[in-house]
Amino acid sequence: MRHFKSLVTAAAVSFVMVTGCKEDFRTDSGVAPHDLQSSTVSSKSARTSAELEAKLARLRASLPAGFEEGLKQNSALLFKTHPQYRSMILKALAIEPTACDDDTQINRWLDQELSDWDRTLIDHVIGTAMLDVPTYDALVFENSSANQSFGVNGEYTQKLTKAFKDLQRFWNIDSENIVLAAMHGSVLGDRDKLIRTYRTVYGLSDASAAYYADYVLAVLEAYPQLENGNHPIFTFNAFALQGFFFPPVGQIPDKIIMGDGIMEGFAAIGFADVAPQAILAHEFGHQIQFQLDLFEEVESPEATRRTELMADAYSAYYLSHARGASMQWKRVQQFLQVFFNIGDCSFTSDGHHGTPTQRMAAAEWGYNLANSAQKQGHILTAEEFAELFDAQLPTLVLQ
Repeated sequence: MRHFKSLVTAAAVSFVMVTGCKEDFRTDSGVAPHDLQSSTVSSKSARTSAELEAKLARLRASLPAGFEEGLKQNSALLFKTHPQYRSMILKALAIEPTACDDDTQINRWLDQELSDWDRTLIDHVIGTAMLDVPTYDALVFENSSANQSFGVNGEYTQKLTKAFKDLQRFWNIDSENIVLAAMHGSVLGDRDKLIRTYRTVYGLSDASAAYYADYVLAVLEAYPQLENGNHPIFTFNAFALQGFFFPPVGQIPDKIIMGDGIMEGFAAIGFADVAPQAILAHEFGHQIQFQLDLFEEVESPEATRRTELMADAYSAYYLSHARGASMQWKRVQQFLQVFFNIGDCSFTSDGHHGTPTQRMAAAEWGYNLANSAQKQGHILTAEEFAELFDAQLPTLVLQ
């Protein structure tokens, strides 16, 4: 979701594993990185968990003592994304403990999707930064709304493309140059895209980037539960991004990224009819906040909760409004549940988005604002809406 300025522990671990590698790495058997695919992937014995674990152990043994310099370039990019969905993933992987119960349908579904992942598989995924690669591919390289396909099979393309155009028309901000792009797990099975990401984002040499790409392909072959990269865990994310300059590529535009996995998850628990539009409208709310400079200078749990609940309300107002998505009460109930499902209990975290109940309350307030308006055809400006929301916030956080 919105950009966030701290790294989670497991993300840092994955950076260490990738950026800390020696530039001219060879396996113990003397195989060079560019030879790994032919000598490993094609070998039936090398596709076993035991063989892969041995390779990962050799990789870890090759890491130099210091890695801080190698983190600087790519860690700056992670600041541009939001860790809410990542935190849900790490909780499901039992990597990050949680002290509260936010046991919603979507969390239970995610737990079930990961039920056949053992510790060895998790180590492979973390050790090769596979959780991050699809995010980086979309963040750095998907810089146009043209020819985007949403959903593993393109099933959400028409719905999201239409909703995005409607949102641009609905809100009074300059949104012509905002990019709507997809995040696909299938990039994990694309050797060229893997090499591109490892080289451009992580700063690896061509040889090292090729080694990691081939290693990822070997892991995908060894573990069918990864679904050739299309397991929803790899794209269980959506976020809004304020444009920035990234030297290896150039100017990255303002954009909204929609991951296949998060939409698959909400479809699985019965919200396919409304979740894509609700999530997109929330992310568009963050683009409004970027333009109106509504983010506070110093991040805190309270500051993040305010902007996240405001984005929920922006979304609900658009979804309910007669000149927006104009959803009927049954669908309104559905999108209220979408926001409830992605609430959290991380009260002391700078990434706290609001509890499930607070998120539902913010969305319901946005709905009521649209539904009870005396002039049904009138659309509040984004500025007017923010002012009304801030006046209501003290009441919302008591929920």
